[in-house]
Amino acid sequence: RSSVVRPPPFTHRASSSSHVWTSCARRRSAMPKQINEIKDFLLTARRKDAKSVKVKKVGGVTKFKVRCSRYLYTLCVLDNEKAEKLKQSLPPGLDVKNI
Repeated sequence: RSSVVRPPPFTHRASSSSHVWTSCARRRSAMPKQINEIKDFLLTARRKDAKSVKVKKVGGVTKFKVRCSRYLYTLCVLDNEKAEKLKQSLPPGLDVKNI
C-alpha cells in the first residue's frame, strides 16, 4: 500500500470554481430552444443572424429548425396543411433543407 501515490486533496480556489461555473453555463446554453407559435418562428427566421432552415418530417409531425448564431430554434407542427403554408412563407434568402 505504501507504493500507491495519491494526488493531493482538492482545494477550492476562486478561479477553479468560477471556471467550472462558466463551462457549465456554456454547456446549458447550447441546448436548442423550442418555439410554440408560428408567428414567433417566422420572426426568428427573418432575423439577420438566421442562417438556414431544416424541415424534417417524422410520422405525422413536421419539425422546422432554424439555425441562428447562438441557438437552434425548433417548431413542431402537427397539421400538414399548416406545415406546407409555413414552408411557402419562409424568407427567400434562407437556405432551406428538406430532411
